[in-house]
This record gives sequence, C-alpha cells and structure tokens, in this order.
Amino acid sequence: MTEDHDTRLRRLRMRSWRRGTKEMDLILGPFADGPMAALEPAMLDFYEQLLAENDQDLYPWITARINGRTAGPQELAPVLDLVAAHAARHLSPDR
Repeated sequence: MTEDHDTRLRRLRMRSWRRGTKEMDLILGPFADGPMAALEPAMLDFYEQLLAENDQDLYPWITARINGRTAGPQELAPVLDLVAAHAARHLSPDR
C-alpha cells in the first residue's frame, strides 16, 4: 500500500513535532509546518531518513551547521542545511 503525498506530509509533520526532546520539536516542528511541504519527493526521502536519527545526534549536527560548521552524515547534508537555515531564521532573537 502506498501513501499519498498529503498523508506523507501529515505523518512527517507529526513525527517532526513529537520527537522526544523539546529542542528538536522546536527545530523540526516549524520546519515541517513550513518549508517541508515544498520539498521534492527525493528530498522528503532524506528528511524521513533524518527523522529516523536520534535527537542526541541530530541536535549537535543542526546546531553545528547553524554556527557555520559541518556535522552529520554527508548523505543528509542537503536536508541538514535546509533545516539548520530555517532554524537559524526561526529561532533568531532578531526575527
């Protein structure tokens, strides 16, 4: 059974907001509410792989990228960059 695009987006949005740590909820949830919907199916595949990672790994990967460093698996680099850029804008005190 295959899931349609809207169902997939809803499932990924729920997984983004219900992580296990509040920090990751606040990073991934707003990304899922916004730019995630515009991702191509291949990039959604990478986002889904990212969601399979532990919060204890994801948090330092994303925060490193927010601070201009590289961290995390190379295959997830494009989606990590998108999430980190969105988090930097969303969590910025200047917004």
